[in-house]
Amino acid sequence: MRIGLLTEGGYPYVSGDARLWCDRLVRGLGQHEFDIYALSRSERQEARGWIELPPQVNRVCTAPLWTVDDEATFGAGHGRRARRRFAECFGELAAVVCDSGAAGASGAYGASGELADRFGSALYGLAELARDQGGLVGALRSEAAVRALEGACRAPGALRAARAARVPDLLTVAGLLERALRPLSLDWYGEDGLGAVDLCHATSGGPAAVPGLLAKHFSGVPLLVTEYGVQLRAHYLATGDEALSAPARALLTSFHGRLAAEVYRQATIITPGNTHARRWQERCGAERAKLRTVYPGMEVSRFAEVGEREDPGDPDTLLWVGRIEPAKDLISLLHAFAEVRKEEPKARLRIVGAPAEGQDAAAYLAHCRALAAQLFPDEAQGAHAVGDNPVSFEEIGAPEVPDLEDAYAAGSVVVLSSVVEGFPISLVEAMFCGRATVSTDVGAVVEVIGGTGLVVPPRNPRALAEACVTLLRDAGRRERLGAAARARALELFTVEQNIEAFRGIYLEIVSHCPVRREAVDDAGEPVPFGNPAEAYMPGRWAVAAGGGDAGTASGPGGAPSWAQEADRPEQLKGAGV
Repeated sequence: MRIGLLTEGGYPYVSGDARLWCDRLVRGLGQHEFDIYALSRSERQEARGWIELPPQVNRVCTAPLWTVDDEATFGAGHGRRARRRFAECFGELAAVVCDSGAAGASGAYGASGELADRFGSALYGLAELARDQGGLVGALRSEAAVRALEGACRAPGALRAARAARVPDLLTVAGLLERALRPLSLDWYGEDGLGAVDLCHATSGGPAAVPGLLAKHFSGVPLLVTEYGVQLRAHYLATGDEALSAPARALLTSFHGRLAAEVYRQATIITPGNTHARRWQERCGAERAKLRTVYPGMEVSRFAEVGEREDPGDPDTLLWVGRIEPAKDLISLLHAFAEVRKEEPKARLRIVGAPAEGQDAAAYLAHCRALAAQLFPDEAQGAHAVGDNPVSFEEIGAPEVPDLEDAYAAGSVVVLSSVVEGFPISLVEAMFCGRATVSTDVGAVVEVIGGTGLVVPPRNPRALAEACVTLLRDAGRRERLGAAARARALELFTVEQNIEAFRGIYLEIVSHCPVRREAVDDAGEPVPFGNPAEAYMPGRWAVAAGGGDAGTASGPGGAPSWAQEADRPEQLKGAGV
């Protein structure tokens, strides 16, 4: 089958989100053809280029979300009917976004069917207008859009925070809405684009899923949505951005909530990466029957040697591995280690991270180093010996830690101290290496660990210290937990299980929701009786004797559907079909 893979800020670019996962998926499903439709987030990302693509990738279409076309206009070259249509559709979209009932009485964006229908009608109305007029970039940044937002904010029943919006806030919101809705203005939806694929697979929610919504609206292409990090959750966590005012944050949060609800409503199947993400999706309106948890697949071969060693690592070393940032709460970890040292004077803590990127990360790393120097003055065995600090900060790729697997081989207990976490990749890597773990109860940690490690509350250094001391003192327990963790990781979190899960989901979607296309010849002319009669019958069925392999059937375009005898429509059972 032909898959339209929809990405934002990731594959096929060298840097970005979900790049490795997408590449492994495409390479693992070599029997399918892939068309990549990618939205880029920055000029730097585009400048770094693409990774090497496998032969099953037929085409790559890209579009930037970071550019601003100051010369784009809407109005001078368009008729009165187009301008009126835009005002109606965008005004309705703004009214739903600003409506104080848009989140429902309980805060669930899927609570109101009427608001969902209004948002969808406005969105697809804008999409049809964009198709007819060649784009809406100028319109979405125009004075008409700002006036529509202002009118919605001042209307009765509007969000309390939105009522305080001023012109600078409305200009900011209009610009960010244009970026999120920029896929409406792309030329990806014709018969030579997404209209020709059998399935759209959006690798995240938000703007990446918008092309999938339009492909379904214009051509009936089914949509699969995978979220390993829920876009709406990430937006909530970013609402503390000081660059945005409270009214702007309220409007953008409402918009992204409504967009997420529409994506979940139109998707055929939704595949969260863990139960934590699944709960977010359900609260945003996703139907439980559509949800299938598919854990992300990780490469296990690089950790096989460490996991199979009999050497359990230094029994006195605690290890932390990850990206150094405030959400990882290394401050609590350092205070917890101060308590550990009181009980276990030989204990050491190795903090291994990727090189700090950006001023904020560098400042946080410097703060952690200063705190470590204050809590743990260099220690020496005697008056003439050189002191040594029990806490070390190391970078992956340095001589001490050339590779990630070398880091996990150095310690006997791996610690995670985060206050915010989605899917804890470092924990899964530690599990592949057969290491016992101590983690804070955030995100999907409990689901990933599954009883093979110790879990403590976040921001509780004393509890974290007690758990670490417990494992440092009990070598037998460390070994048992490490073995159980490795067995669990090999069962649930490998690339192979991830690929097999999506292989089955692709077949299921296409067999149940085939795209209805007219059969045409090489010249593009319709072929009379090109589609068999059973292509128009409801349900699944088996092929008549002599028509193919027993137990299989072909729908439009030859899409297979595996079915049992009991799945046949009642009217066919007595006809010898």
